[in-house]
Order: sequence, then structure tokens, then C-alpha cells
Amino acid sequence: MQDALLKNMAHMTYGIYVLTTRAGETINGMIASWVSQVSFDPPLFMVAVHPNRYSHELLVKSGHFALHIIDKRQRDLLARFKGPVAREKFDAIAWSDGTTGCPILTDCIGCLECRITQHLAPGNHTLFVGEVVNAIFNAEQTPLCTLDYDGCYLGKK
Repeated sequence: MQDALLKNMAHMTYGIYVLTTRAGETINGMIASWVSQVSFDPPLFMVAVHPNRYSHELLVKSGHFALHIIDKRQRDLLARFKGPVAREKFDAIAWSDGTTGCPILTDCIGCLECRITQHLAPGNHTLFVGEVVNAIFNAEQTPLCTLDYDGCYLGKK
């Protein structure tokens, strides 16, 4: 069953996003793929973050996150935002402080800044539900998704 479960999970498609947050002077960004729209009115989005991720504590402390939709030509951001180091991830890329204080990447398809309204821990990840407080749209491009990154579940990369 485990092999079938992993293969099925590898064939479920998700967008791949960059999630950023700030708690005080500490900023971080991470790759997020377990993301979903929860409600249209009010506009709510959910992100799943494992408690051992550096950003998890920052999300709890700050109460905000920014979710960046990135173009499939921006795969290099996966390596940049994969590791645990915080501020260095933002070196040599354009960004500014958003309405919530979260770092906002300048070069992305768009960004949703969210205020966390609740968090739940139904399994081994915490689900952070955030209400959109600001939205930025920069360009019509093709979003990066798990079909463009075969490293999910099966460890191909």
C-alpha cells in the first residue's frame, strides 16, 4: 500500500509557491506546495507547514504570510528557498516590505498577503488559514507546479 500511496500522491498536481513571513526583524521564505483556496467570500487561503520548518514558528508569532505565485521559468527559486537559512535567501533578488511586513518578491506572477485567522493541526502539518488583506498581480505567465518539479514524494531529483 505504501508504494501505491506515494505514487498516487506524486501524481496529484499542486502549484509550487514561495511563502514568506516576518516576525519582528526576522524574515524567511520557503517553498510551499500544499496550498488551497478555502473561501471566495471572504477570500481565504490555506497553507500546510510542517512544525519543524523554520517558518512555522515565524508564522505563529507574526500572524501573517505572503504567498507568491511564481512562473515556471523561475525554478531557480526552489533551490534558493529550500534551505533553512533566513535572510540570506533574499540576497541578490528584488523584494520589499508588504502591507503586512512580509517580504514581497518583486519578480513573480502575483502575491497574496494574508492575515492568519486560524491554524489547525489535523496531522503532521499545521494548516494556516489566512484572509487576503492585499493582492498584487504583475503578469500573465504560466505558474510553476509539481508537474515541473518531479522531486515530490518519489525523490527523482
